[in-house]
Amino acid sequence: MKIFSASQIKACDAYTIHASGISSAELMERAAIRCADWIQEHYSKETLFVLLCGRGNNGGDGLALTRLLHERGFGVKAFLIDGAQDLSNDCAWNADRLRALDGGLLASVAEDSFLTDIPLHVVLVDALFGTGLHRPLEGWLADFVLHLNHLPNEKLAIDIPSGMPADMVPPPDTAIVKASHTLSFQFYKRSFLHVETGVYTGQVHILDIGLDDTFIQATHSSYQIIDAPLIKSLYRSREDFSHKGSLGTALLIGGSRGMIGAIALSTLAAARSGAGKVGSLVPECGYTIMQTLVPEAMCQTNGNDFLQQIEGWEHADAVGIGPGLGTHPATAIAFEEFLEQAREPLIVDADALNIMAIHKHLLDKLPAHSILTPHPGEYSRLFGAAKNSMLQVEHARTQAMRYNIVIVLKGHYTAVVTPDGGCWYNINGNSGLASGGSGDALTGILAGLLAQHYEPWEAALLGVYLHGSAADLALNAESKESMLAGDVIKCLGKAFEGIGY
Repeated sequence: MKIFSASQIKACDAYTIHASGISSAELMERAAIRCADWIQEHYSKETLFVLLCGRGNNGGDGLALTRLLHERGFGVKAFLIDGAQDLSNDCAWNADRLRALDGGLLASVAEDSFLTDIPLHVVLVDALFGTGLHRPLEGWLADFVLHLNHLPNEKLAIDIPSGMPADMVPPPDTAIVKASHTLSFQFYKRSFLHVETGVYTGQVHILDIGLDDTFIQATHSSYQIIDAPLIKSLYRSREDFSHKGSLGTALLIGGSRGMIGAIALSTLAAARSGAGKVGSLVPECGYTIMQTLVPEAMCQTNGNDFLQQIEGWEHADAVGIGPGLGTHPATAIAFEEFLEQAREPLIVDADALNIMAIHKHLLDKLPAHSILTPHPGEYSRLFGAAKNSMLQVEHARTQAMRYNIVIVLKGHYTAVVTPDGGCWYNINGNSGLASGGSGDALTGILAGLLAQHYEPWEAALLGVYLHGSAADLALNAESKESMLAGDVIKCLGKAFEGIGY
């Protein structure tokens, strides 16, 4: 699913109006109908709604929705903020239709005043400002939004929470409606997918309003959602006559005294991800642990408390390095020597990234199309800090192109950036993954897929999707608080089945 900018969405609206031979008001009606359908599906007729409408087309959506909900038997009332002056044409048309239906359904909120004494059971619908807003709200309008946020009522945002830009992260003190649900038309907005602004959307629901598919398919976007149709197109089911030699060998390298669990999780995840053979290279102190926790995997050792050489990797189809590795100077030297010899793409995580952050010249030694899997802190140490998470993703795009690598920038919505500048957001998964070992499991999944000869970018997209899907499935038995990385690994089988056996 493509992510369009505000200007692209506006152009898509215009193209749809022209190609379909409809008016802009009819397209607005189509959007309002979809919102009304969603509300009717999720709320009882006893629910009361107050719709807060601005002067532009987002306000027009709200006014049209007010009329439709009233016609469907809901208790509703709309308020136009700051009177009824200077309305957009479609907003004015819908205001007139609402008044003609029942003048008591529409009132005004004068400047410098606020809505007070709203009963708790009333749902507030935000239709104040849409994607056409290009600057932070100021003065009374900002105060109005902040006042709404202090009300305990449930809030629905139409298309986008008011005050939120679609294509950027605004300054930290920007006034934005904090919604419980956002009913977004046709597309995700990029701002929904970043921590600074995503906290305002609540649950996002994408409503198909029939925008022209020809325009959507023909219009380029560097930003996309990793969705089920994409994953089904990438996934290759195991052939009946496969054998372990045809499914590749994954080698996981890492571990140090006190940190063997990390590489054990990675190795187990690689085994659960379909690689024919899996091995590990760990220091001697981890041998018994590895043989006990992952008996299916071969185990090599080097050094006692930390790795002093990296060896035995030459016949592996995929190598993942870093979990629990430590940053001992001898290990760092071994890592550099390894990079000087490696020619095939690697998965580089955790302490391998931290070693590279200390010795940045190692970035130039990475094999082409290697997959780096930093969390935001690791990324900042490796490539430098950014003012916000969206700018960090933009910076990651430049680094992926510069070094010809894939970067999996982990977060609530993990972003996969590819050497061609593409950016793919993963939207499954949950906060149960916010625990130690989750990243180690992802490294193993990626190694297992890469061993099966997926292209690195394919392995990255499929891997983060499987990781998130397994975490969602783990909620059937665990809570977000109790979920462990091992629970996620156990659910990988069901995650594969969910792709479409």
